[in-house]
Amino acid sequence: MARPVVAIVGRPNVGKSTIFNRLIGDRLAIVEDKPGITRDRIYGVSEWNSKSFSVIDTGGIEIDGDDVMLKSIRMQAELAIEEADVIVFMCDAKSGVTQSDEEVAQILFRSGKPIVLAVNKVDNLSRQDEIYEFYSLGFGDPIAISGSHGTGIGDLLDAIVEILPDLSDDDYDEDVIRVALIGRPNVGKSSLVNAILGEERVIVSDIAGTTRDAIDTPFEKDGQRYVLIDTAGMRKRGKVYETTEKYSVMRAMRAIERADVVLVVINGDEGIIDQDKHIAGYAYEAGKASIFVVNKWDIVDKDDKTMHQFEKKIRDHFLFMTYAPIVFLSAKTKSRLHKLLPVVQHVAEQHSLRVQTHLLNDVVSDAVAINPPPTDKGRRLRINYVTQVAVKPPTMVVFVNDPELMHFSYERYLENKIRSAFDFEGTPIRIFTRRKSDES
Repeated sequence: MARPVVAIVGRPNVGKSTIFNRLIGDRLAIVEDKPGITRDRIYGVSEWNSKSFSVIDTGGIEIDGDDVMLKSIRMQAELAIEEADVIVFMCDAKSGVTQSDEEVAQILFRSGKPIVLAVNKVDNLSRQDEIYEFYSLGFGDPIAISGSHGTGIGDLLDAIVEILPDLSDDDYDEDVIRVALIGRPNVGKSSLVNAILGEERVIVSDIAGTTRDAIDTPFEKDGQRYVLIDTAGMRKRGKVYETTEKYSVMRAMRAIERADVVLVVINGDEGIIDQDKHIAGYAYEAGKASIFVVNKWDIVDKDDKTMHQFEKKIRDHFLFMTYAPIVFLSAKTKSRLHKLLPVVQHVAEQHSLRVQTHLLNDVVSDAVAINPPPTDKGRRLRINYVTQVAVKPPTMVVFVNDPELMHFSYERYLENKIRSAFDFEGTPIRIFTRRKSDES
């Protein structure tokens, strides 16, 4: 299911990154008391009252600045506004309503999006009266918050989830495999969609608006129904193209959330770069089945060792996704294209595979007998039993005498033994450790 998107927007230095960190419960954004320090949008996931949503932290909108960096920040913020379902408009109680706030308010009015007005730096009760002047911005009741002390965050979250849209995605039957294509620009995602479909059904255009949304294309092959979710479209706006590349990240995240299988498309001619690892990381963190698709293999200078060497590079660069199979192909010539969909179907099956508890425990018992858990300060981990509690991705709970004794290396050992027994190719496995008394 796709998550709704919340963008935190405002002029520089009002505390957006601090509030972003409060909302997602992590320290992803760089926080420094200096205007413009947030160089680009950062994404995270927040949950409140059982509602989950994505959060975008934007750079400050600087209205009159001529600085190239400030223009870039403004462009990114405007793109975030366009992508968002709800906007948190951040202001600063210490500064009061500024001309920049009023200019930002005009941008937000034009967006037509639901707005939550948050006034930051209300650090004590004596500052409460300072929020009233913000009524003049025309967005209703301001919510007093303090990023440094964490006060008012619950009220802010209440206001956000009250107006979040319902993006339930029930358009497709359970047996339809939803496949998202992600990757950096120019790896050939749309060309791959066209090759799979056998016709030019995905229009790639530079005209603003033609590639606004991910394109869903249902089709059927050998009795299996699929939906391809193409995220290739981006707007190109002159010199800010480098900035708008980041715009595709949010699009990719939404597609990943809706997908069963994610195709991480890599340009075989250019090789692997850091951006490929970042993009693949989104699929891993979302717990999705994944396949590495090395495209443009037709133009790679190769011999009998080239494919093996490229596979090794992928395994070395993507150590966190060793379970993902690799398919080499050419969307242009359709060479090796026939190998892709059978792999997609296989990893989709593994992603939804459920193992009976007694079989799972037999494998874990054998693994423990072969390699008992090491002791820690004289105490040894004792595994009572294991059960699978979810699919997509397969999720196991290991009941033990003390979860603190489960070392990550031994957890990885158990995962490898489970994989060798039940395959699970292409899908991550989640393992949680609980004290045996917690089972009730």
